[in-house]
Amino acid sequence: MKLTKAFSLAITLAVAPLLHAASASDIPNEAELKKQVSDTLGVNVLSIEASPIDGLYQALTDRGLLYVSPDGSKLLHGNMYDLQKGMKNLTEAALAGPRIDMLKPFEKDMLVYKAKNEKHVVTIFTDVDCGYCRKLHQQMDGYNDLGITVRYLAYPRAGIPSANADEMEAVWCAKDPLQAMTDAKTGRNVKAAKCDANIEGQYRLGGSFGINGTPAIVLENGVLVPGYQPPEALLNTIKTNL
Repeated sequence: MKLTKAFSLAITLAVAPLLHAASASDIPNEAELKKQVSDTLGVNVLSIEASPIDGLYQALTDRGLLYVSPDGSKLLHGNMYDLQKGMKNLTEAALAGPRIDMLKPFEKDMLVYKAKNEKHVVTIFTDVDCGYCRKLHQQMDGYNDLGITVRYLAYPRAGIPSANADEMEAVWCAKDPLQAMTDAKTGRNVKAAKCDANIEGQYRLGGSFGINGTPAIVLENGVLVPGYQPPEALLNTIKTNL
């Protein structure tokens, strides 16, 4: 059973007044829980630890964060909020740190549009056929002028394998990938090419971050900002979240 078929609606949880914190070592049946979640949903479980709600665990998977009961019989998929801290999104907070570490092995795969006076760095999961991705790319000079370096990773929305993914690979494998990205996002043809671009790995990484659309912007602290933001708005978002 695939996760996308098992859950069509996100479940929002209200956090109890008494919060609980514990390490993964406090979970005696961690290995069994990992196997049960993995076998049932067809996902890769990276870690399981206590959630902020007493008696509920959180599982970091390659499809995002899930909440599971101690016996593995119940599962929740959605955002958890802390009502006592201004509706802080605890699910997003739990994912932010791991995202930073998980991005590091993919730095060699990124297409980087570096700001001359770099002040901030964002990583954007993009698709060459996405309208708002194209709009964002058209304003690249605006982001760079504000000191924002943009690093692209591929997220072909049609999935893997697909003609969409092949388009992305052609861009990453071009002699000049940065120009090829501009060409693809302005409707120009990019010659098909094959190389070790790891498009599938980039796509899977996006899924593990909870991404299901593009553009999806990851800030320096791991916070995920879904959707397009013009240069000035993105700068304000960065300042608000850092």
